[in-house]
Amino acid sequence: MTIVVTGATGQLGHLAVEALLRRGADPTDVVATGRDLTKLADLAERGVRTVAADYSDPASLRAAFDGADRVLFVSGSEVGQRVAQHTNVVEAAVAAGVGLLVYTSIPQADTSDLVLAQEHRATEQVIRESGLPWVFLRNSWYLENYTPQVPTYLEHGAVLGAAGQGQVSAAARADFADAAAAVLLDPGATGGTVHELGGTESFTLAELAAAVADASGQDVTYTDLPETELVAALVGAGLPEPYAAVLADADRGIADGALEVTTGDLERLIGRAPTTMREAVTDAVTALRAARA
Repeated sequence: MTIVVTGATGQLGHLAVEALLRRGADPTDVVATGRDLTKLADLAERGVRTVAADYSDPASLRAAFDGADRVLFVSGSEVGQRVAQHTNVVEAAVAAGVGLLVYTSIPQADTSDLVLAQEHRATEQVIRESGLPWVFLRNSWYLENYTPQVPTYLEHGAVLGAAGQGQVSAAARADFADAAAAVLLDPGATGGTVHELGGTESFTLAELAAAVADASGQDVTYTDLPETELVAALVGAGLPEPYAAVLADADRGIADGALEVTTGDLERLIGRAPTTMREAVTDAVTALRAARA
């Protein structure tokens, strides 16, 4: 069975290929695609086939999907362009006769009011209408959205947000990648399945701040801001305003429960408890101390 992973030059796609190999996939049956093949060199050294493909280049996608039985379709990162790019991916998969298209989406994409959900909802509709057998992996927030900010949290003694007391079911990117690999390798995986995926232990941003404080021994507190003030703070920290607005909207969604997932689907798929926020924070603080030693 030939499995193609799109976006393998990115973090989630790369981890998905590694998870496939760890779960016993023959490297010669796995095709890793991306725009820059130099970023796939480590996978090629392990026997994985690597193919250049770009979501904006339909011909490259058709070539990459030739002979594919299953495709992990990792959603693109270019907000505002994703529907057109994703349509190219779906049309290429149809042309190749792909047996199962597995798409990485966002929780409750069909009903969510998050800005980030809009393009996922449109993509899911394109996939539904394509006639392809599909599986949607609706991934909640990554713990890695927070852990790289640990040095900043410690520098300022604060976690800033607009999430109120909302719970977020974040999990490690590697856990979501492992779930994708489990689905791709499951001979019983059938089309029309939706998995709502999130960490088993949800948390508030105040609890995130407390975990950073506990792990570091420093005072770190959560400051809840109005959405507009959070946008201004993020822009002041150097983020482009459109991106800052998307992040602030995500926090608004957390306050409304948009990224809380209680299905247990992630743990069932990977066969173990996902990494917790406290584990990830402790690891991040430990790594920071080692880097500064």
